[in-house]
Amino acid sequence: MTQQQSRTAALVLDKASVAYGHIPVLEELDGTVASGEAVALIGPNGAGKSTLIKAILGLVPVVRGRIEVLGTTPAQARRDVAYVPQADTLDPDFPVSVEQVVMMGRYRKIGWLRRPSAADRTAVAQALEQVGLSERARHRFGTLSGGQRQRVLLARAIAAQPRLLLLDEPFNGVDAVSQHALLDAIAVLKRQGAAVVVSTHDLSIAHLACDEVCLLNHHQFGFGPTEAVLTPERLRATYGGHALELRGDRVIVTQT
Repeated sequence: MTQQQSRTAALVLDKASVAYGHIPVLEELDGTVASGEAVALIGPNGAGKSTLIKAILGLVPVVRGRIEVLGTTPAQARRDVAYVPQADTLDPDFPVSVEQVVMMGRYRKIGWLRRPSAADRTAVAQALEQVGLSERARHRFGTLSGGQRQRVLLARAIAAQPRLLLLDEPFNGVDAVSQHALLDAIAVLKRQGAAVVVSTHDLSIAHLACDEVCLLNHHQFGFGPTEAVLTPERLRATYGGHALELRGDRVIVTQT
């Protein structure tokens, strides 16, 4: 990769290996994600998808090679990166409104002591509109369905106006309405120039939302354009011990 390519890429994986202590989790990852593009991380449970997202956030060390985020180190880029985890730590019984949860995405910009400005409130309103929950702004967060709560967490990330958005299994257990809203919001973010990394088990999501796919199972089994990487041969190699059958945008996985 040239230096110019490195500067313009939102995310660079350059022979990156990640470990917890002395235990390797991911080895020799290579690939780039440009601004305005999305990549799907696909692989079986325990393959290292969440670990890679944490490494991109600078929370897990890179022991060989490098991960470059927005032209710098993961830790230095964190201000411009938003993250939606698999399970949020917000207590659904805590008396906080949807609007207040989304405003949390603005705290890095406004600080904890300053009152939100008109620009902050506008950013929150726009983020809620993007995920189709404007009418729920004053509702208590804990009263929403699981899919709606996931949309609120995405709105919180959108309100931060990130240059890179990391989504860890955002479609797990959500209803069809919420899935469409999440997909629409990702499309808007891409048009606005943000890069997106989404971990998912659903190959249809990769086809619908992502430009590229990274196949992972501790090693990289492919990184490139979605149609070129999501082949039965590569999927069988990635999943191992499983039989896979592609049906349109769906994959049927059975234990062998």
